[in-house]
Amino acid sequence: MGRAFEYRKASKLKRWGAMSKLFPKLGKIITMAAKEGSSDPDMNSKLRTAIINAKAENMPKDNIEAAIKRASAKDTASMLEVNFEGKAPHGVLIFIECTTDNNTRTVANVKNILSKHKGELLTNGSLEFMFDRKALIEFEMKDDMDIEELELELIDAGLEEIEAEDGVAIVTGDYTSFGTLTEALEGMDIEITKAHLERMANIPMTLNNETEQKEIDRILEKLEDDEDVQKVFTNLA
Repeated sequence: MGRAFEYRKASKLKRWGAMSKLFPKLGKIITMAAKEGSSDPDMNSKLRTAIINAKAENMPKDNIEAAIKRASAKDTASMLEVNFEGKAPHGVLIFIECTTDNNTRTVANVKNILSKHKGELLTNGSLEFMFDRKALIEFEMKDDMDIEELELELIDAGLEEIEAEDGVAIVTGDYTSFGTLTEALEGMDIEITKAHLERMANIPMTLNNETEQKEIDRILEKLEDDEDVQKVFTNLA
């Protein structure tokens, strides 16, 4: 199978673990999407996608509705999407996506985590060329679906690759095709189960031993434990 499935299997969401950490992160994304546009998911594709992903992680309906309502509350702080780029030991490169209401706090936290684990914060833009940004959209394959026919239907919407495994299909395209691909699938009455943007390393690397892997895992876990960090990508295979 291709890179899309490898990235799905290594999904960073799984490393978050406890729902007490996961739901607030998902809630931030929902609130931001609702604040930027309509609170009606039928009129706001970004919000609709955020809700789909929250449901995929079993976020309760009440939590989703509360996150949407927070967008219209007067005391809700404005959220910013900010990215950081870093270098960890053993040549591992790290791309960190955050959602924050206090950029100063987030910068300090990310920098502190990296430095405590023998890493460093890099100048933004340093790693952009090291990663391809891709749209990944998942849905369940039905018995009457033909993957070759789906491929032909989705090429004009920006499809680069479609694969199926264990009854789940993943559509891959450039990040700029995220909207056209989701709209095309919805137009075909296909229920999307998860849709997100990933950063895939152009030249994936492997570590030499388990000790190095554990060292890197500790850094990633600390970063993903931070309340402002949404996703962490590396150049690891």
